[in-house]
Amino acid sequence: MNYFDIIFCFFAVVTVVSAGIVVFSRNIIYSAFSLLFTFFGVAGLYVLLNADFIAVAQILIYVGGILVLLLFGVMLTNKVVSVDLKTGTMQTFPASVLTALLAGALCGIFYITDWRTVEQVRDIGTTTNSLGELFMTTYVLPFEVASVVLLVALVGAAVVARKEKSHHLSSTPR
Repeated sequence: MNYFDIIFCFFAVVTVVSAGIVVFSRNIIYSAFSLLFTFFGVAGLYVLLNADFIAVAQILIYVGGILVLLLFGVMLTNKVVSVDLKTGTMQTFPASVLTALLAGALCGIFYITDWRTVEQVRDIGTTTNSLGELFMTTYVLPFEVASVVLLVALVGAAVVARKEKSHHLSSTPR
């Protein structure tokens, strides 16, 4: 077992254990902080796969944006911290059967697949340069179309939210 395998196992264990804590913790603060370790573990796995752009995007978007927003939302509302996340109608048997079926399917796929192995991974450098070059040359039209579609969706969401807010304000009795 070389250093790469040890580092991979470390990130895999961190990701799986912290994801388990996210799912099974009764305290939403513990779940949120465990989600931080899950995101960092996934980013570490991306780095090991030579996907540096996706790893940085993972950290910036998920850790820097979504998780911080989630933590601020939880910490600024006092009543959410005391909420018990377990429900009284938890169905353990169907969940266990579904989990066993999914694990069996994944193990079957793992053993059936003919995995390619290579002796040495070729060093392609950073993916950021090649992604930037592709976005500005070969895929410039789809990239711009996607940006226009996202802009239209953002403007549409703002218009719908504004109409609902003005409708809600006008319907309240004085």
